[in-house]
Amino acid sequence: MSDFRIRIMRPDEIALAADWAAAEGWNPGLADATCFATVDAGGFLIGELDGVPAATISCVNYDDKFAFLGFYIVRPDLRGHGYGLRIWEAAVAHAGPRVIGLDGVVAQQDNYKKSGFKLAYANIRYGGTVTAPAAVPSGIAALRDVPFAMIEASDATVFPAPRAAFLRAWIATSGHVGCALMRDGRLAGWGVIRPCRSGRKIGPLVADDRAAAEAVLSGLLARAGGGEIFLDVPGVNADAVALAKSFGLAPVFETARMYTGAIPKLALGRVFGVTTFELG
Repeated sequence: MSDFRIRIMRPDEIALAADWAAAEGWNPGLADATCFATVDAGGFLIGELDGVPAATISCVNYDDKFAFLGFYIVRPDLRGHGYGLRIWEAAVAHAGPRVIGLDGVVAQQDNYKKSGFKLAYANIRYGGTVTAPAAVPSGIAALRDVPFAMIEASDATVFPAPRAAFLRAWIATSGHVGCALMRDGRLAGWGVIRPCRSGRKIGPLVADDRAAAEAVLSGLLARAGGGEIFLDVPGVNADAVALAKSFGLAPVFETARMYTGAIPKLALGRVFGVTTFELG
């Protein structure tokens, strides 16, 4: 253990955490690491054993009240030796007094509870192969053409902290396609689809109602193309679950959304697609 050293990752090293997450079946986006680096440069940690990567974790501080934990991975051949606990403690210390959120594998819920996390709800990944609509639905616009202040205001209803830098990167990154639905001059729905190690993921997908979410999702598919897609939805949003099933998607993975401290009050009825399991 004396040769185990924890340090902050360089921005280019976040890709290693994404590679390890891919090996664990989390299927990150191709450009996730670059976008994630915009949030909190000091929130990505790597543990090295004799100078070789042994463990990763992130706990990014969004503001002075909220942080999100992810990428908690110990190299398979080194598990069970206490390295995970060491890097976990370092990540939690980085968050300080902030409320911390995470999407953890269901099997680890009890362990997270021992660390002070409380279950809020399940997030369910739906996946399948779809055919792209022949045309973009009426009323759908490119997300980049929507005033950013509108996107920020909508996002504030579904995420516990401001994340302007991340959203700007997420929307503008090459390969990411964003769509929005305007109703009477206001933003009724919006979302982003991005290429992943396998297929594409839709997230976030935020909408006032199922009809708006369906229009945005159809617009995303019309512009990005069909094929294999994944949509992560809060299990407590019945309309989101129904929407996923209506596109022929089936459950493939489930996480436990958990928080320390007070569970944030969010408009989960507007969340039809979680942005990411790694950063919330």
